[in-house]
Amino acid sequence: MQAQAAQYVGNKSFEVVEGRCEAPAAGEVRLKVGYVGICGTDMHIYHGVMDQRVQPPQVVGHEMSGVVDAVGEGVEGYSAGDRVVVRPLDFCGDCPACNEGHSHVCHNLKFMGIDSVGAFQSFWNVKARTLHKLPENVSLKQGALIEPLAVACHDISRARLKAGEKAVILGGGPIGQLVAQVALGIGAEVMVSEPSPERRAFAEQTGALAVNPLEQDLTAAVEDWTQGKGADVVFEVSGVQPAIDAMTEIAAVRGRICMVAIHSQKPQLDLFKFFWRELELVGARVYEAQDFEQAIDMVAKGKIDLVPFISKVAQLNDIGSAFASMDGNPSGMKALVACGAED
Repeated sequence: MQAQAAQYVGNKSFEVVEGRCEAPAAGEVRLKVGYVGICGTDMHIYHGVMDQRVQPPQVVGHEMSGVVDAVGEGVEGYSAGDRVVVRPLDFCGDCPACNEGHSHVCHNLKFMGIDSVGAFQSFWNVKARTLHKLPENVSLKQGALIEPLAVACHDISRARLKAGEKAVILGGGPIGQLVAQVALGIGAEVMVSEPSPERRAFAEQTGALAVNPLEQDLTAAVEDWTQGKGADVVFEVSGVQPAIDAMTEIAAVRGRICMVAIHSQKPQLDLFKFFWRELELVGARVYEAQDFEQAIDMVAKGKIDLVPFISKVAQLNDIGSAFASMDGNPSGMKALVACGAED
């Protein structure tokens, strides 16, 4: 089959063109792409709000799985046929953050599939350092969700959530639901605050409690759930001001608040609560290598089932339908684009 690539050309449109199949450079591998997931950032690109950064026409996409097709000079540990996922961070390796071991927040970080060519194509050449192997019992379809699951693993790690603690997740979109699954997977108890009935139903079907903050008193619900203590950890995943208002109200004394969402405007924050309750606020940005390994391990061991998250699978030449299925659809957790490689 001829190689294809789907270029985002602006105005919610993609053009499927002939793809490239080039030999990998030193330190690189060529991947035969399996499946690529559509995330919130991809939807921002789709809506045209990132055109200056993406500079269409551009092949985007970064939540992917695939199979190693060829290896470049100097690559060790990988060979043709290996099933892998990509950690799509291109870091410089020589800035203060990288030198401290925090390459995921590199001062010069480039995000593959946004700042450079991405995965919506038949073949994708990437640096071998970005790869993580998939075990045989994790399908390529599930593999395309490892990247967002790694985001959730990083959020849980940053918040230091432990088994037996109670966590409230503000926002039941795909990342919020994945945070809930990781939290449940490590033995925590979870409540999801989400206005959408479809997303509340999804949270309940996958093991969490769910409340509607527009119709219920969230603070009262959390107090009742925690016998007056408050939440040990609050994850802000919604990106709206009412969640910022709520997160300090529902946190326990010495509770931890993890900021996951990117807010479009500078939010107003109640710092008094940080003083009175000795609260902690931590940021969480993307993921580290160990978060990918944890995500893969949790799926492989059956602690998390990613299949319910897959709401649609479209072929690469029908990529527009995959994006359209996610546009304003609260039931759509994750649409996948099939790019050729199969299990």
